[in-house]
Amino acid sequence: MDLFDLNGNEEKAKPLAERMRANNLNDFVGQKHIVAEGSLLRRAISLDRLGSCIFWGPPGTGKTTLANIIASTTHGEFIKLNAVQSGVADVKAAVKTAEDNLKLYNKRTYLMLDECHRFNKTQSDSLLPAIEKGTVIFIGSTTENPFASMTPAIVSRCRVFEFKRLSEEDIQGALHKALKDKRRGLGEYLAEVEGAAIAHIAAMAGGDLRAAYNALELAVLTTPLNENGKIKVTLSDAEQSIQKKSLSYNEDAFYDYLSAFCKSLRGSDSNAALYYAMRIIEGGGDPLIILRRLIVHSSEDVGMADPNALVVATSALTAFEKIGYPEGLIPLSNAIIYVCEAPKSNSVVTAMNAAKSDAVKVRDDDGVPPYLKDNTFGDKSAKAQSGKYKYPHDYGGYVEQQYLPDKLKDKIYYVPSDNGFEKAVKEIRRQKGKTN
Repeated sequence: MDLFDLNGNEEKAKPLAERMRANNLNDFVGQKHIVAEGSLLRRAISLDRLGSCIFWGPPGTGKTTLANIIASTTHGEFIKLNAVQSGVADVKAAVKTAEDNLKLYNKRTYLMLDECHRFNKTQSDSLLPAIEKGTVIFIGSTTENPFASMTPAIVSRCRVFEFKRLSEEDIQGALHKALKDKRRGLGEYLAEVEGAAIAHIAAMAGGDLRAAYNALELAVLTTPLNENGKIKVTLSDAEQSIQKKSLSYNEDAFYDYLSAFCKSLRGSDSNAALYYAMRIIEGGGDPLIILRRLIVHSSEDVGMADPNALVVATSALTAFEKIGYPEGLIPLSNAIIYVCEAPKSNSVVTAMNAAKSDAVKVRDDDGVPPYLKDNTFGDKSAKAQSGKYKYPHDYGGYVEQQYLPDKLKDKIYYVPSDNGFEKAVKEIRRQKGKTN
C-alpha cells in the first residue's frame, strides 16, 4: 500500500468489528428469523419497499449493520442520526431534506436513528408527521424494549423486529472468516488460533459479535511471535483477551431477571434464586435491590411459617452495609438459601390485605370498644367502661374478649396454615380456646 494512501490507513485504523461489517444480506451474520430467504424483511429490502421499522435487541447483534445494508441497497437517500446527539433542529433539517428529495427527485429518504429509545417526546413529535405522511422511512435502532421506552405514537407506526443474541456457532464462523480475510480482517498476520480459543471467545462473548471481534483482535495483536516467527493464539491467550462474559443488560431484561429472582424465592428454588441474584449483580445491578426484595419476600412468601426468615434477611442487609462487596455476598447468599428453603405461607399478606380492605371500606365501624379507649384525658364514657377491660396477664397471659369494633367483631384476617411454625401457632391458638 502506498505510504500516502490515507484512506487505506484510515480503514486499517478501524477496529476489526467495524472493518468486518457485512455489506450485503448474504454476508450478514445471524438473525435468520428476520433475514432468511423469503422473509418479510428480506423481500421488502430487495424490492425497496421497506416501511418504517424498529430494530430492537442486545448490543453486537447486527442492528446497525443491517441498517447500513439497507442504506447501501436502497435507491433512496439515507440520513443517519443519533438520538443522544441530535436535537429537534436536526430532526427538522432531516425532514426538510426528505421533503425536497421527494418533491424534486421523487426519491424516498430513509432516516436511521441510533439509540432511538433516547428520543424524548418533543423530538418524537417533530418527527411523527413525516412518518405518518411517508415523507421519511424511519429505521430506529435500540437495545431497550420500544414498547416500554418509546413514544407509543411512533411505535404504532413502525414494524418492530426483535434481534436475538447470536449463537456460538454463528460467532465462531464469523471469527474464522475474519482470520482468513486479508483485506478487512486479520489474514495478513497468518495467525494460528487454537480451536479451543475460538470456542472460548465465542462462548464468553454472550451472543455479542462485536465483543468477540474485539477479543480476537486483541489476542492476535498482543500475542508475541513464537520461535518459528508465527503468531499462535492459545486458549490461555483467549482467556486473557476476553476475561469474562459480557453481563450487561437493558432495563427490560433487568426487570425480567428481578421477576425471575422473586418467583424463584417463592418457588423454593435456591439454585435459580442464587443464579438470578448473581446475574443481576454481576451485570451491574445494586446488591441492595436484591436484599430489599429478599426482606419483602421473607414476610410475603415465608411469613409466620418461619419468622426467622425475616431476621436472617434483615441481618444480611445489615451485614452487607457493614462489610460491602464482595464479602457481603456471602451473608446475602446465606439469606437467599434460607428464604428459599424455608416453609412457605402467604397468610401474613392475606391477613394484611383483608384488614386493609376493611379499613378502607368500613366507614362506620362504631369506633373502638369503650373499655379499650384511652381514658387518660378524662373521657367519662371511657373511664366508666375501663373496669370492663380484662388485663391478659391477670389471666395467665390470655383472656377472651372483643377487640374489634362491633361491626367487625366476627372478622377473621389471619388464618395460620399447616406449614412450618404456623402449625405450632394453630396448636397454641387451639389450646387457648381461641375461636378466631
